[in-house]
Amino acid sequence: MASLFARALRAPAASNPALTTLRASKTPTLRRFLATPARGEQPRLRIGSEAPNFQAKTTAGDIDFHQWLDGKWAILFSHPADFTPVCTTELGAFAKLGGEFEKRGVKMIGLSADDLTSHSQWVSDINEVSQTSVQFPIIADADRNVAWLYDMISQQDIDRLAKEGGIAFTIRSVFVIDPAKKIRLSMMYPASTGRNSAEVLRVIDSLQMGDGQGVVTPIDWQKGEDVIVPPSVSTADAKKKFGEDKVTELKPYLRFAKV
Repeated sequence: MASLFARALRAPAASNPALTTLRASKTPTLRRFLATPARGEQPRLRIGSEAPNFQAKTTAGDIDFHQWLDGKWAILFSHPADFTPVCTTELGAFAKLGGEFEKRGVKMIGLSADDLTSHSQWVSDINEVSQTSVQFPIIADADRNVAWLYDMISQQDIDRLAKEGGIAFTIRSVFVIDPAKKIRLSMMYPASTGRNSAEVLRVIDSLQMGDGQGVVTPIDWQKGEDVIVPPSVSTADAKKKFGEDKVTELKPYLRFAKV
């Protein structure tokens, strides 16, 4: 499916003056972190590193990303193209969860590799199909600047660009960013697979619980369930913190607590 999307997005530079083209004859072989004349060097996006800043046009106006974050939690999620089936269902699902993210103080911002005119028309389709109302901004990334900055490009497409030139294909990526502008989670999906919006919400709950209570969460944890006392905290200290009857020790290294 990725190759089908890529062929659909690919077009000669003459017919797409707004899109940045990369030519194998003019651009050195593209590798991860290799500086190119057009785009510079990609930052290393690690858990705990600062989310790169950028300026962009969105459906809510021009933004400076760091200013837009405004000391809040945020999720940035990318999409290959407007008017594509999987992307349409994804944005509809995130829009439906808008109230839940808002309760947690989380801002949402999408990205799709098309221009603003296309975005505005597409939002109408999303609202109609999903019976919702998209309130979060969607970044216009027709030149793929943000996609390159956040490494939202597959290796297959990097190899293709080095050989053939053309337009980069944006994969599905999710970044959870905390109030200190630090990346706390990243997930990458192939174009053929839609994401789980509830999982992104679950991660936010886990991260906020961990930051607030100094705990970690087990597999499949949901908000309201028991958490895990980290190894750095003794059982005695955990009982003082959470209550004598609220800490259960299964193993010296595995203690559950009710919070």
